[in-house]
Amino acid sequence: MTIVEKQEELVGPISQALNIKEKQVQAVLDLLKDGNTIPFIARYRKEATGSLDEVQIHEIDKQYRYAENLSQRKLEVAKSIQEQDKWTEELADSIQQAKTLQQVEDLYRPFKQKRRTKAMIAIENGLEPLANWIKQVHDDKVDIDSKVTEFITDVVIDREMALEGVHEILAQEVGERADFREFIRKYTRYNGVWVAKLKDESLDDRGVYQMYYDFQEKLVNLAEHRVLATNRAEKEGVLTVKIVVDEDPAIQYMEKYLLNPGLSAVQTTIIKSAIADAYKRFIAPSIERELRNEQTEKADMHAIDIFGENLRHLLLQPPLKGKTVLGLDPAYRTGCKLAVISETGRVLDKGVIYPHPPAPANKRAQAKTQLKTMIEEHQVDIIAIGNGTASRESETFVSELVKEIDRSVQFIVVNEAGASVYSASEIARQEFPDFQVEERSAVSIARRLQDPLAELIKIDPKSMGVGQYQHDVSQSLLNEELDFVVNMTVNQVGVDINTASIQLLERVSGMTASTAKNVILLRDEMGHFANREQIKKVKRLGPKTYEQAVGFLRIIDGENPLDQTSIHPESYAIATQILNHLNINLQDLGSANCSELLKGLDPQKIAEQYNIGLETAQDILKGLQNPTQDIRDNQEAPLLREDVLKMEDLSEGMNLQGIVRNVVDFGAFVDIGVKEDGLIHISKLLRQKGQFIKHPSDVVAVGDIVEVEVISVDIDRSRIGLKQLKK
Repeated sequence: MTIVEKQEELVGPISQALNIKEKQVQAVLDLLKDGNTIPFIARYRKEATGSLDEVQIHEIDKQYRYAENLSQRKLEVAKSIQEQDKWTEELADSIQQAKTLQQVEDLYRPFKQKRRTKAMIAIENGLEPLANWIKQVHDDKVDIDSKVTEFITDVVIDREMALEGVHEILAQEVGERADFREFIRKYTRYNGVWVAKLKDESLDDRGVYQMYYDFQEKLVNLAEHRVLATNRAEKEGVLTVKIVVDEDPAIQYMEKYLLNPGLSAVQTTIIKSAIADAYKRFIAPSIERELRNEQTEKADMHAIDIFGENLRHLLLQPPLKGKTVLGLDPAYRTGCKLAVISETGRVLDKGVIYPHPPAPANKRAQAKTQLKTMIEEHQVDIIAIGNGTASRESETFVSELVKEIDRSVQFIVVNEAGASVYSASEIARQEFPDFQVEERSAVSIARRLQDPLAELIKIDPKSMGVGQYQHDVSQSLLNEELDFVVNMTVNQVGVDINTASIQLLERVSGMTASTAKNVILLRDEMGHFANREQIKKVKRLGPKTYEQAVGFLRIIDGENPLDQTSIHPESYAIATQILNHLNINLQDLGSANCSELLKGLDPQKIAEQYNIGLETAQDILKGLQNPTQDIRDNQEAPLLREDVLKMEDLSEGMNLQGIVRNVVDFGAFVDIGVKEDGLIHISKLLRQKGQFIKHPSDVVAVGDIVEVEVISVDIDRSRIGLKQLKK
């Protein structure tokens, strides 16, 4: 029997698992096999996939890789069992039908090479026939003691030793039964209770884990963040964690299959003892480990998904175009570092001021003069203040200063998470070799306001402060997911090839660090790319890479206006014919008249006229109507301030506007302009009548601007409770 399935045999199960048509799954697998990237497939092969998005394609890819691993493991297990001459048709059928790696491992367990057990020793001592005899019903009333006597030898010296050996053989057999393990696993999964207790009363400091000192929850109801919290507390030695379940139903299930009605009382007692021992010694601990791992993996994936979603929203924050920004990295003793950034991201000026104690009064006065001069000299529009140490004091200082300036200057507190990581990185050293670490941070703070994606792409996503329990989850899975999110987001936005950093370019569909570097080398040599055709000249960028990448690389104000759009060059001929049909000059692309004429076209008729798919026709028309469209333009603009609050200014019932900084399982943290972010608990999020909120991300996302009401203020514990009013 064939154990390894062919690709077409895997399509059905993947289709069923993801609720996606088999035709779509097959199309995705074929496209991936041909070397196409996920962003390219999602954007330019919609007819083939039925317009599946990047996440759906990614899930198909993951499911297929799992199925391939499962198929490969089945082959390895089959080969191992065949080499032991223990292969049977029944076993072949069971392995073939196994849907998970765990089921395959259960079937392989009795044949797996293991260290020498007591059961093995008993078998070597010739006690296996006695164990088999005890399991059987006998017509003749043979006395068991007489039967045991037949197995007494120089090695098996007495009745007690013989029965101990039989017990070990039977217990091992029971413990290795795949069907028993499958039943008990399911039974425990639906009836087990996750129990956490304080490990030692001396550890009771009423700390962060206080709610888990005596905690229990059924596995079916257990929230993922509670799994991660109790796991962390267990690692720190604060709690003990275990899964508890009533063992009687599990033991009774096994007894039903192993206890024949005609067995003698003695035989029944021996088998019952072996079943109970097998459960306690072999099955229950193993199932508990498996289910704890299962719960942890589930919690990991949930936390990783939330982190990925938060990261995506963070990267999609709208750029603040056409503004000169002053970045301020706050500090006390070492002074606040300043960096003025032009509208195009160029550093115009930098400096340091000392506005906070322990600086003397003359230094603070000098700081005000110095900052005011810098603002007026460079016509600064916005001051971006990092939210680290001395942030609120700096905000107060800035709010007082801008009131003294004739022109309108606003300020905003920027989440500086990861700025220090970037400023000390090799990337930052190469970009600003003569800058101090803190000066680079000031530049990063300003730039992440001007173009969040372009700046944040340089920073390890795990440093951005939008996750939960990120250090407790599988780091390899976390990295894989965050890498996917970053790649997806960069390609959804698109990249200006003439201004993009190497970090942005290497995230473009089909590109690598090497090809990205070669793009910049050619750009430096030519001065700039004038058209997409020139991209073909990049070293080691072959036809396939060009096909995958070119649609995501934009050339603004180039020779061909189509090069600034998301239209792929493979569709240029049709796009040009459409424009010619409307008597639109290519140079007029993007004008109000052009867009108005294009809006009147029927995509279905265009598809039929030019023999292309409807989805491609829609995308071409969309690209022609909005040639420089940025998906971030639809996001809410940053919340700029002209005044500042302290926690002491807050009172219950006060209504404020804030920006969502992080979304976690139990709520959303919102910056309302004071030192500490306030928490909107999931129960206080805005919901429609009758709406059930499964997760806070159903309602809010990182970067959202929300209206909130202050419902509690705890100054001693630096906690602010909020209620969402509207978005």
